[in-house]
Amino acid sequence: MNRVELIGRITRDPELRYTNSNIATARFTLAVNRPFQGQNGEQGTDFINIVVWRKQAENVAKYVSKGSLVAVEGRIQTGSYEKDGQRIYTTDVVADSVQFLETKAQSQNRAQDDVSPADFVNQDNGMNNESDMSDEVFANFGDSIEISDDDIAF
Repeated sequence: MNRVELIGRITRDPELRYTNSNIATARFTLAVNRPFQGQNGEQGTDFINIVVWRKQAENVAKYVSKGSLVAVEGRIQTGSYEKDGQRIYTTDVVADSVQFLETKAQSQNRAQDDVSPADFVNQDNGMNNESDMSDEVFANFGDSIEISDDDIAF
């Protein structure tokens, strides 16, 4: 089984390109914290190359940018190519799904703070405070929302 699930922050804006067949593909690098600390007490970070295709690639290029918190599900793919007479080996995660894990407002606020990738790798994404999220999502609905039994699917 070849399955990968990652959560991390994008280190630079995704690069969107199109193949000769006009199929969208986007590449970005994801900074993912290691689950342990080293001998010096610092938490390590892995920088993982991600490739995403088609409509998902266009959405990634449109809606996320450097520092955005995302979850990626996919598979590992290895390859190689020849450059200047030397064989270069590659390892990428080919994404089946990229989920955006912060609101647009949180992403914009983070961008305004002008932090470097080293700064945002270890930051809390702000999603632990449910009231922050719910206040923004339901801001245009007023003080209460009425739901009838007919609105519930089960």
